[in-house]
Amino acid sequence: MTETVWLVERSYGHDEDLVTLVYATTDGSLHNKKQLSHNMLYGKTITAAKELPAENLEAVTDADDQERYATEAARMVEKHDPDDAV
Repeated sequence: MTETVWLVERSYGHDEDLVTLVYATTDGSLHNKKQLSHNMLYGKTITAAKELPAENLEAVTDADDQERYATEAARMVEKHDPDDAV
């Protein structure tokens, strides 16, 4: 089974070489976090949403993060198609 997850956070590491991408479900309860180097991102399209296997998602345990992820996912759903480059 797969879940649609939406880009809810993009942050840069202290050394500016790592980029963290967080995709979450629209209710904010599940997320997938990846850290990639700038070199790995070069030429790669970051889309508004992805389809990921449910086993690749982790529960969001912090209530504030869950609310923030749900709010941002709803905003992405409203403004973007899943395949939009963001």
